[in-house]
Amino acid sequence: MGTGSALRVGIFVFDGAEELDVVGPYDVLAAWAALSALRPEVVTFSADGAGVRCAKGLCLVPDQSAAGVGPLHVLVYPGGRGTRPLAADPDHLAWVRSMRASTPLMASVCTGSLVFAAAGLLSGRPATTHWAAFDELVGFDPSVLPDDEARFVDDGDVVTSAGVSAGIDMALHLVARLESPDAARAVRRGIQYDPAPPV
Repeated sequence: MGTGSALRVGIFVFDGAEELDVVGPYDVLAAWAALSALRPEVVTFSADGAGVRCAKGLCLVPDQSAAGVGPLHVLVYPGGRGTRPLAADPDHLAWVRSMRASTPLMASVCTGSLVFAAAGLLSGRPATTHWAAFDELVGFDPSVLPDDEARFVDDGDVVTSAGVSAGIDMALHLVARLESPDAARAVRRGIQYDPAPPV
């Protein structure tokens, strides 16, 4: 990958991020870091390095600020109601575009794809989002090719996932892609992720 340093994954956090959008992928990726000979580094960061309050009230203290996080190989961008003001913020969208220019792989969870669309990252590309947000997605960019059936869509340098828990599936896919399917299976077993909903 492009940064010349150890494999680094950054998860961007912000006020109003959906909790599982953040901690689901984080748990998968941190479990991978503990198991893998690649020893990837997984960090969280917010715009200014300050703590954030997620959509349902969970407070998180990130590792870094956006200015201090350094080069990343993968950026994971969660969804949640906090994406709407960010998708309308020209300075934030400029930052997203700058990250796209320097980060080999950009991944969104849930309505994080709305910010990607608003920043122009999804123009003419297949993408998914939360089932209730497809109208918003194409409202930000009518050229997006919405996939309302996939748990995640891998379009090379941009990966999007459907809502909330689908971020876990996407993160396991990232492990398989960045290392191997066997590594992803080991992580899945380690976190005992065996979906079988009781309802």
